[in-house]
Parts: sequence; structure tokens; C-alpha cells
Amino acid sequence: MKNKKESALVLHSGGQDSTTCLFWALKHFKEVRTLCITYGQRHALEVEVAQKIATEAGVPFQVLDATLISKLADNSLTNSNITMDQEKPADSYPNTFVPGRNLLFLTFAAVIARSYSIRNIVTGVSQADYSGYPDCRDTFIRSANTTLNLAMDEQFIVHTPLMWLTKAETWALANELSVLDIVKNNTLTCYNGVIAAGCGHCPACTLRQAGLEEFENSMRNV
Repeated sequence: MKNKKESALVLHSGGQDSTTCLFWALKHFKEVRTLCITYGQRHALEVEVAQKIATEAGVPFQVLDATLISKLADNSLTNSNITMDQEKPADSYPNTFVPGRNLLFLTFAAVIARSYSIRNIVTGVSQADYSGYPDCRDTFIRSANTTLNLAMDEQFIVHTPLMWLTKAETWALANELSVLDIVKNNTLTCYNGVIAAGCGHCPACTLRQAGLEEFENSMRNV
């Protein structure tokens, strides 16, 4: 990839995936900005975490209030009265799915990127470990990318460095980027708002921990 003369906007929540994407972007682009979107999620700590990581990485940080999203449909990430699914139901999406979230996130990001004359948008979605969320699929990203370009008459490129990576491979990428300790100890992936290893039992934590164990086992066997 030869984008070192270009700029990028990273959708950054302060979690494992988006933080890995932030440092991936710093490697591939000359200038990087981060955008953290609040949408009425269970905890606000992730904004503080994202800001601290962005500050330490030396990149501009911006927060966008999109709490309207939490009023559009019930889900366990924005409604604490709903018991969170621990596993994906066989015939439906997990109730941690926030309908339209990634579509709205990309739209907001594109509008903001355009205001800074940025055409590269980076997001940490993954089809390999997507928990059944339809808006993490490659087909959706490609479609949204085309729609954004048509809607604004721009040539945005939505980058998804983790699209085909498992969680173990995402940990490996963080290691390659020399930020394994930062991602392991300073990020907030847990749906219950616990930094680093998290609560240990929510879907995000179990996926993260399983991937870390697989990565660490692979390193021992090298």
C-alpha cells in the first residue's frame, strides 16, 4: 500500500480492533485523525480510553454524539434492562447487534473526513470474527463505500485491515505493529466496561480471550 502521502480518518472506540487499526493506519498514512462515536452504549469509559490512546499516539481525537441511535431500536448494548446474549441465537442475531450502527458510523465518518479533505476511512470490522452482525460483512462495506461515494460525489476508500483476520491474527497484527502491550493492557473491548482482560464472560471478552490464547500458544510453538 502506497498511501504515506495521504491522510486517514480512523473510527476509534478504544477497543482491541479499532486500536489495532489506528496503529495500522499510522504505519500506512502520513496523517491520521480519530473519530469516537457515542451512541448511548452501556458505559462512557470507552471514550476516555480512546482519547488517552489517541493522545499517546499523537493523533487528533474527536467525539461525535450520536445517542439518537440508542432510541431507534432496543438492544442489550444500549439498554441495560436487556440481559445480554452470551451466545449467538441459532435463528437470529445476538441482541448485542445495534441495527444500522456501522452504516451510520461510516456516514458520519465520511462527512467529517470530507470536511478535512480526507478520503481514506479506516474501520475495524471483521467478517472472520463478526459475531453474526450483518454490518461487519465485506459485502456491506463495499456497498456502503459505493453509496458514500455516490452520495457525496467523492472517492472515499473504506479500509478494513481486519476483515479476514481471526482474533488470534488480530493479536498477531498488533504484535507486528509493536503495540501488543498497548492493545492488551490499555484497550476496552468488554461490553461491561472493564479495561484490558475485561469481565471475562461477555461475548466480546470471550472472543478476545480465546484469540489471545490462540495467539500466545502459536508464539510458544515458533
